[in-house]
Amino acid sequence: MTPEQFGEAVLNWYDRHGRKDLPWQIGITPYRVWVSEIMLQQTQVSTVLGYFDRFMDALPTVQALAEADEDEVLHLWTGLGYYSRARNLHKTAKLIVAEHGGEFPRDVEQLAELPGIGRSTAGAITSLSMGLRAAILDGNVKRVLARFSAQSGYPGEPKVARELWLTAERMTPHQRVNHYTQAMMDLGATLCTRSRPSCLLCPLRSGCQAHLLGRETDYPAPKPRKALPQKRTLMPLLANADGEILLYRRPASGLWGGLWSLPELDDLNALDPLAQRHTLDLGERRPLPELTHTFSHFQLAIEPWLVQVRGAAPAVTEADWLWYNLAAPQRLGLAAPVKKLLKRAATELNAGETS
Repeated sequence: MTPEQFGEAVLNWYDRHGRKDLPWQIGITPYRVWVSEIMLQQTQVSTVLGYFDRFMDALPTVQALAEADEDEVLHLWTGLGYYSRARNLHKTAKLIVAEHGGEFPRDVEQLAELPGIGRSTAGAITSLSMGLRAAILDGNVKRVLARFSAQSGYPGEPKVARELWLTAERMTPHQRVNHYTQAMMDLGATLCTRSRPSCLLCPLRSGCQAHLLGRETDYPAPKPRKALPQKRTLMPLLANADGEILLYRRPASGLWGGLWSLPELDDLNALDPLAQRHTLDLGERRPLPELTHTFSHFQLAIEPWLVQVRGAAPAVTEADWLWYNLAAPQRLGLAAPVKKLLKRAATELNAGETS
């Protein structure tokens, strides 16, 4: 199958079956495409839909995003995970406004240099919103092209990635590149799926090497597996008389960077120094069910304790600490397991009031 035949088959399929009514396909702008592409990194479309609409309602332009507080950006992102994406989104918005007059560069290389974008996302922005010829190679497209060319090896390896990029560049047409880009993402998401590809419906099956070999699910090769290391931490939910929980903002870099979290302790003995630091008079301590949170590179076992605070100063003197109001929560960025634990605390405290 020649590149011309490949492109024609993909575009004909798109005209009949491609997705054309996703929120970011309506009123297309570089900003809307960019935000959607960042959200869709390692996240399914069904999950992103609600988040995208809320984000756009709150921050409809790159200028609005650039001017927003980081807490607001992280609050809107809470639950999507991989929070460095949100922080990079915020940084890039500021750079686009400050250095590019609020306009996205019409150049893949320039875009790819901005925080959190990279070559494939830059290609998606320029092709989908500007109509410029640019190849993409997100997870879905990697799968389509790896099967089509029977590309051996794990796509995360530099040599394999180079081969797939060459294939992506060769197959990208010069006309209707915006539709072609969307179609390739749609093919990977709806037909050329990881475990049960719908080959009989695929417009590329006559030229797909993996299909001709009857080895569709052998490509692309999976990432070599490593056992996830286990880590443990104790998280106290320090609840004052008003039912507020003590939180602190994590450092900007590293795990849950910039998000508000519960204190992390090695064991209960570390509670007393924490109480002294914030002048807290501690009361009853009650364990809550353990929570396990899996990251891409390790598993974290969280041992939560609900700790009553009998007496405390009305405000926290340190800027990176605050009392979080469970009844009227502030708009803060919270890590997903912390959000779950705060809900548990609210349930426990309400049960205590009614018992």
